[in-house]
Amino acid sequence: MPDGQRADARRNYTRILAVAQREVAAHGADASLEQIARTAGVGSATVRRHFPTRQALLEAVSRERIEALRVRAHELTGQGESRDALLEWLGDVLTYCVCARGLATALSYDAAGADPVHNNSCSATLEEAAGPLLLRAARDGAVAQDVTTLDLITLLVGIALATEHAPDPAARARQLFDLSVAGLSPRR
Repeated sequence: MPDGQRADARRNYTRILAVAQREVAAHGADASLEQIARTAGVGSATVRRHFPTRQALLEAVSRERIEALRVRAHELTGQGESRDALLEWLGDVLTYCVCARGLATALSYDAAGADPVHNNSCSATLEEAAGPLLLRAARDGAVAQDVTTLDLITLLVGIALATEHAPDPAARARQLFDLSVAGLSPRR
């Protein structure tokens, strides 16, 4: 929210964001913008003035969770085995995506964009946060050199979106994540 806004605009922003957080938690990324406006006691145009796109609203709703994941990546950098630290953080991101409705959609991007990750502040923040974890794991030979943080975020988003309507989304998401880490080779 821009600091130079009038007091009533700041109040509207805060009220809209609080309502949006509840609506997204209840209905996911498809929460009705009109319902958010009605519940917040403002017009649809006011919602769109503060959040010009659904993506902007989802990013604002997810901002605190994204910041927590950024801090967590920083905490894990340099701790223990590099592969374990990276996988623990990726597991945290996946858990957040599965538990926080709308977060996976906030992390996804429009493929038509020229620079998709940097047009999405949530993904850009996570990409930057994961960089040192991935670099360390790649340097240690624990992860292939050509794996990017965007690859990993895209994988997590895909898993979260694919399991959103499973009977137990968290368990199914974890199963698919473990499969993607282990690969298709049989265990020896």
